[in-house]
Amino acid sequence: MNTAKGAGRPRSAEKDEAILRAALELLATHGYTRMSLSQVAAAAQVSKSTIHLRWKTKADLLTAALEAMRMTHAADPTGDTRTDLVSILDDFAKTVERVRGMALIGTCLAEEAHTPELLTLLRERTVLPRRALLRRVLEQAQGRGEIPEEAELETAVSALLGVFYADFMAGAGYRPGWAEQAVDLTLAGLNAPAPLG
Repeated sequence: MNTAKGAGRPRSAEKDEAILRAALELLATHGYTRMSLSQVAAAAQVSKSTIHLRWKTKADLLTAALEAMRMTHAADPTGDTRTDLVSILDDFAKTVERVRGMALIGTCLAEEAHTPELLTLLRERTVLPRRALLRRVLEQAQGRGEIPEEAELETAVSALLGVFYADFMAGAGYRPGWAEQAVDLTLAGLNAPAPLG
């Protein structure tokens, strides 16, 4: 039987989610140095001691919050390259919208000089795993002969994700059909004939 040391009742998943969501919101709106565990507790409607039972420090909490941003709702792979890439991109967009991810990215970039570990964590916990998912689908397509062996897959991954960021910066927001268009353009580019000469 697995019981937590000194625990009376099992941890509440709802409280965990509320705390992590509040931490991300405050990071995006206040920045790392100006947010506090007291603010997180108030926003999540829990006591500060409830947070300390789960996470010892603000950095520890933010690490967990960034980890929670990792995509977990993408559909299981189907083996169809286009379908799987669109599914990953759609889930990425929903995740970003849900946690105000663009503001969070901006905060991590702005804090880089003072708290570089935030941007490092954002990359490790969210950016690189997402890129790995997309690359895996492309590698499988390459293995099936759907994409040329010499294709530059890292550039293709950047192209797939870049549409979302470019649309956001242009004020287009979450544009319906963007994922399908990004995938179609990228796959067409990967399969375009190499220039002569």
